[in-house]
Amino acid sequence: MATLHAIAARLDELLATRDTPDYPPAVNGIQLENRAEIRGVAVAVDCSQRTIDGAIAADANLLIVHHGLLWGGIQPIRGAFYERLYRLLSHGIAVYSSHLPLDAHPELGNNVLLARELGLEPNGRFARFQSLEIGVRGEAEIPTRELVARSDSFARRHGGQAIATEFAEGRVTRRWGICTGAGASAETLREAVDAGLDTLIVGEGPHWTAVDAPELGLVIIYAGHYATETLGVQALGRWVEREFALPWRFVEAPTGL
Repeated sequence: MATLHAIAARLDELLATRDTPDYPPAVNGIQLENRAEIRGVAVAVDCSQRTIDGAIAADANLLIVHHGLLWGGIQPIRGAFYERLYRLLSHGIAVYSSHLPLDAHPELGNNVLLARELGLEPNGRFARFQSLEIGVRGEAEIPTRELVARSDSFARRHGGQAIATEFAEGRVTRRWGICTGAGASAETLREAVDAGLDTLIVGEGPHWTAVDAPELGLVIIYAGHYATETLGVQALGRWVEREFALPWRFVEAPTGL
């Protein structure tokens, strides 16, 4: 067994937590401590009542998540937030969160792992945020319909489905980019066009992106915010098992989105 702080220190180093920019509400690293040595790990996309209960069922006392317990600064401890904290504290479960550091990691990140899950091999970075390029891009020669089918098959394994903007029959994807989660921002679309990409795979995006995509020469595949961010936390679970000989379990809690 190992202590929470020993595991967290290694994770922070692995993920470059202190050097990676993130959105102001995000809190990366340890969000909730415990006192006991870690005996088991649960990993999940979100810190929710469902995933906390999953950690309890797995007899895990460390929950590693992509979307943490804490967002947006100080908030009253009441309602659903109180219930989450109460369950965590009552069962001695610590919480470690990694948002953009996990999205962007070159080996264990959501973006690179999704590319490989879809049979794509990245050859560059994509989706700039401050000094960070969150996503990946590459070249291929694959029918767009086949890429949509692969994305849909992946999404359905995690309780969702993939939806694509319109495209002509026989269209081929040659230059693609991936930005998991809420990846279809105005900045990402502009970067995709400037880079000459023809296909963009994201988790989700605003309605207007589907309106604009055909006029920009893009096909956007919306493969699900939840589904596209399931891979990184599982990679961290495997890493913790390898480095610390701790059992781990992925707690599936799909949202359908």
